Amino acid sequence: MSNAKISEYPFIIRHLSNEEGDGYLIEFPDLPGCMSDGETIDEAIENGQDAIKAWIEAAKETNRVIPIPGELESQSGKWVQRVPKSIHLRLVNRAREEGVSLNTLVIAMLSESLAGDGKRRSHHQNKLQTKVRTR
Repeated sequence: MSNAKISEYPFIIRHLSNEEGDGYLIEFPDLPGCMSDGETIDEAIENGQDAIKAWIEAAKETNRVIPIPGELESQSGKWVQRVPKSIHLRLVNRAREEGVSLNTLVIAMLSESLAGDGKRRSHHQNKLQTKVRTR
């Protein structure tokens, strides 16, 4: 991946409070979990470029998909899903127990599931390869 492509990833910068250590935080929405910081905005951006490189390298090592810069912006983020009343009630109760909104709970559950998906897929692929070899 060239530096030109790396510099095309959209980012969000916000000032960190004194409690958070001051300075600036940079996040890259297209690359989940990719963030860095710096004492100045310029330093945060420079450190962010290093964070992108590290994120992409880790993605390659684990065979994860590397999003195209700006890809997330083309998605609405809106998704409507009908569920049985019993599941809806269970989700509402769980959200209440966790002290979060239903939306936040479902996003967290989906994120956790997707994060573990690569491990499950690798395990499943290994089982299939083992079956093929033993035949």
